[in-house]
Amino acid sequence: MNTWLVGGAVRDGLLGRTPGDRDFVVVGQTPEAMLARGFKPVGRDFPVFIHPQTGEEYALARTERKSARGYRGFVVDAEPTVTLEEDLARRDFTINAIAQSEDGTRVDPFGGEADLAARILRHVSPAFVEDPVRVLRAARFMARFAPLGFAVATETLELMRQMVADGEVDHLVPERVWQELSRALTEPQPSAFLATLRACGALVRVLPEVDALYGVPQRVEFHPEVDTGIHQQMVCDMAARLAPGDALIGFAALTHDLGKALTPAHVLPRHLGHEQAGLKPLAALCERLKVPSEHRELAVAVCREHLNVHRLDELRDASVHDLIARCDGFRKSDIIARMACVCEADKRGRLGLQESAYPSANRLRALHRAALAVDARAIVAAGVSGPEVGVRLRAARIAAIGAARGVCTPSS
Repeated sequence: MNTWLVGGAVRDGLLGRTPGDRDFVVVGQTPEAMLARGFKPVGRDFPVFIHPQTGEEYALARTERKSARGYRGFVVDAEPTVTLEEDLARRDFTINAIAQSEDGTRVDPFGGEADLAARILRHVSPAFVEDPVRVLRAARFMARFAPLGFAVATETLELMRQMVADGEVDHLVPERVWQELSRALTEPQPSAFLATLRACGALVRVLPEVDALYGVPQRVEFHPEVDTGIHQQMVCDMAARLAPGDALIGFAALTHDLGKALTPAHVLPRHLGHEQAGLKPLAALCERLKVPSEHRELAVAVCREHLNVHRLDELRDASVHDLIARCDGFRKSDIIARMACVCEADKRGRLGLQESAYPSANRLRALHRAALAVDARAIVAAGVSGPEVGVRLRAARIAAIGAARGVCTPSS
């Protein structure tokens, strides 16, 4: 078969990065010929097949023609006459439109290798405007490649602005927005995702609750960066640094301060009660994007409790216990460790404080472990029953928290 490796595997290889999944394009074949070779069909909208031995994806070369608004509004042509260059022409960015044969020969009709060398993210053709998902993909690629010095080409950014102005972005379905957002939050620099969407005007369309944070002032003695939107970007990047690839922590970091956008102007730059105020816009965001429950639960816990974690040493033992209980930390033990990480990202995601210590994170984890170590079965074995078991268990856990506090050092 006339088969070519395409997309991210070629791009990452040229960048010296470890390639992920490998995707192949097959030129000059029919679906019937692929089936005869033992390939298994998986494509719903266009012919994609799974290799019978390697499990890798092989797609027939195809072209796409816009037929309606949105990212599904395309007519696909996958006839055997479609050339490799025609297939590459339908791709989003030049750096993703490079094909490589088994012997290493590369086909690069749109200058992708030159753009890789220049660290430029550039669209392949004017057809870029036909798929609104490409706005999100551009932002996600910036979250991945900004640390390498990449920038969006000026003409590509102009096309993205045009897509926003023309209303194409408004046709993105929630599931696709969430898919791209959650992937961006696992990249090394999520702030570049937000900054890119904001630069083309798309952030207010897809994440209005986050966009509303920009320009909102904070008290300079606590936030030298002042602007809440900039703080938000710094927190996202710090979360990516502390917990690489963890979208749960990334999402909670992204949404922890949404309430600050609702602070009345006469109160600024103070933000009294922003934790509780943030729960409503957080719920709206989660509902609109159909955010998975695990992400939502952690985000709600962090939004509501992050100031309590910051002042952990001021809380009574019972208050620490009740904080853990409110977050369902006795049933879902991972939520407290993740919350501690997000709170550390919040504290260190500030201008000049990126390398500062945050002892509350490890202290909260230690107190949580101590409370979890209390065995309810021992209470029952002592002859306690009914509601009294819960009363005794709470008291024992509070005592364990108090005892653990006695052995926590200032650096722990």
